[in-house]
Amino acid sequence: MTGEQIRAARALLKWSARELADASGIGWATIQRLESKNGPLAGYGQTHEAIRKALEAQGVQFLEAGQVAAGPGAALGGKE
Repeated sequence: MTGEQIRAARALLKWSARELADASGIGWATIQRLESKNGPLAGYGQTHEAIRKALEAQGVQFLEAGQVAAGPGAALGGKE
C-alpha cells in the first residue's frame, strides 16, 4: 500500500483524514504523515493493516500493478 493509494481511497469515500483516523484507530497526524509519502509505505505493519482494514470495510479494493478490479473503479497507469 502506498500513500497515494490511501489518499485515493479516502477521496473515493469522500472521507477526511480525521474520518479515516477515527475508523482505523490510527492518529490523524500518522495518517497525514503516511499520505505524504510516495511509494510503498515503511514503518509499522500493524498501522498499515488497520488503515487497510478500515478502507476495505467500506468497499475499497487495493490493487497491485496488473490486477483487475471486481467492479467499476478508477486506476492510475504509469506515464509513458
